[in-house]
Formats: sequence, C-alpha cells, structure tokens
Amino acid sequence: MTPGNLPVVCRQGANSRGAELREMRAHGWPSEGSEGNFFAPRGCVSTLRVIVPATSANLGPGFDALGLALSIYNEVEASLSHHPHLTLHGEGEGLLPEGEENLVYRAARAVADAVGAEVAFSFRCWNRIPLGRGLGSSAAAIVGGMVAANELLGRPLDRSHLASLAARLEGHPDNVVPALVGGVTAAVMEDGTVHWVRLPVRDLPTAVVAIPEFEVPTALARGRLPSRVPREDAAFNVGRTALLIGALATSRWDLLELAMEDRLHQPYRKPLVPGFEDVCTAARRAGALGVALSGSGPSLLAFAPSWQAVRVAEAMEAAFIGHGVRARAVVTRVDLEGTRVQAHVLRR
Repeated sequence: MTPGNLPVVCRQGANSRGAELREMRAHGWPSEGSEGNFFAPRGCVSTLRVIVPATSANLGPGFDALGLALSIYNEVEASLSHHPHLTLHGEGEGLLPEGEENLVYRAARAVADAVGAEVAFSFRCWNRIPLGRGLGSSAAAIVGGMVAANELLGRPLDRSHLASLAARLEGHPDNVVPALVGGVTAAVMEDGTVHWVRLPVRDLPTAVVAIPEFEVPTALARGRLPSRVPREDAAFNVGRTALLIGALATSRWDLLELAMEDRLHQPYRKPLVPGFEDVCTAARRAGALGVALSGSGPSLLAFAPSWQAVRVAEAMEAAFIGHGVRARAVVTRVDLEGTRVQAHVLRR
C-alpha cells in the first residue's frame, strides 16, 4: 500500500514501454511524440498533473462546430483520496465552488460513474484561462477533470468516449474536442456521440486574443440568437465555413479575412461587446489576416503574421480603450498537443 493506505493505479500487462504504447494505440491514444499526446508513464500512478489548453470556438462562420486550442493553460493536480476534495487557485478563486460542486470534480465523477467506479478524488486546480470570456474555461474544467479521473482509474475510456462524455456535459463539442486533442478541429454531436476530425494544418499564423475586462455568460450570448435565420445567411455561412476549412488546410492565409465572416451569430452578439466593429477594423489595419468573436465572446481572436502580432495586439487594446473598455491582448499560438498528463510514479 502507499503512504496513508491510499490506492494507486498500476498499469498491468505492459512489461515494456513498447508494449504499453502498443496497448495505448489499440485504444485510440496517440503515439509518443505525436500531436495530441497525453498519457502517464507506466508504473503505479499516485499523483498526476493534467495540463489543458484554452480554446476558441466558431472561428467566425463555423458555429458550434469549429474550434482550436490556444497556448493558455489550466493545470489540475489529481490523486485518488478517501474523501472528495478540491481547492482552486487563480481565475475564479473565491467565486467558483470548491469541493464536489466544482465542474472539475463533477467531470471526474462522470467518468467514475460511466465505468462503475466508487472512488473519491483530490484535486488542486490552477486556473489561467479567464472565465466568461469565450476562451473555453468550462471545457478546460471538464476535460481536465475527465482526463485526470480516466488516468487514475487505469484509462478505461478511450479518447472518443472521453470526447463524447465531455461534450454531453458541456452541451456542445466545439470547445471540448480541441481542448482534448489540440490543433484545429471540426466536430458534431449526434445522439450523444461526438464525431470529429483534426484538420491537417501546419505553420499557422500567430494567434492574438483581445480579452476585455468584463464577462459575457454563454447563456446570455446564446439567448441573443434567433430561432430562425434567412436562407441567404445560412448559405453565406456554409460557403464561408467550407472556404475557411480549405484555407486552413492549404495554408491560404490570404483567404482568412473573407473566410472568417459570419452572419449566424456575430451580428446578434456584437451589441454585447462595445467597440466590436472598431476592434476588428483596427486589427485588420494593423495587419491581421482575419478576426472573429472567440466563442460567444467577449474576447476577439485574430490571426496575424508573427512579425505583426504585437502591433495587432496593441491596436486591438487601443480600440477597446477608445470605447471605454479595458482589455489585454495576448499574443499566443495554436496549441497542437491538446491535453497532456505528467505523473509522479511509484515504481515496483
């Protein structure tokens, strides 16, 4: 037994690193060194740390379907425990519930329930992803809790099952899938099952995220959307989404400005973001290749050549300030790995 008589998870049937990797690949997990690489070392895992990226959904026209991972991260330290426990540091500290009511713990419990495991977890969470800004904070919480629980329980669920379970808890797949696998993804959910692909993108432009100092709850932003849209607007978005996927897959960055246009959600949500149009215009004039609302907002995502990224960030901040809104713009990149696990291992 381990100190304090707490259980640990031991990988069975993998007498060598190669055998374990073959076992992981058979269950749909990426190989070592590949994009989307997340697994714990072999041995008996007592404590592990899960690193989860922020995400930006929609990318303009790809409403509830397209998303990408960003190099802004939450971290979750997890172990099995005698009693439920969760503490929180950083974003949301003092505001979000701790203990079993926290979304991280609820996500972990969903995995345990799915596999019939009667266990308790202990979590310490470090949040760097801002809340209510359209950067996938809830998706990161769900994915972090689920991946941690799945690892601690011996990895009973493969990646596809985790994606579907996470999307059912979140309500849509466009954030949880890129948070899990990284890169740029397209995903749909049908009868509770998520079907997704990761686009073959390479050499992506730098991502710039302008984050205003106010929140827009997702429920409020969704409440602004009409139940019906004109056929012309639907056709407009189908065309832009197809063009955007093609542009991303073929590195046609000159098409991003046109391809990131939208008529299904941004026109209805932009009144919630003071200065929306001016911030987009300022970003383009400073060299941005394309700009869109990040998720349901209020953050804005821009793509820019690396040598113009700082200029674009400064222009977006200044445009927000011109409308009386304090904001910080972060120069970041698209994360190609997704969620990863670091483990402290007890060797036998």
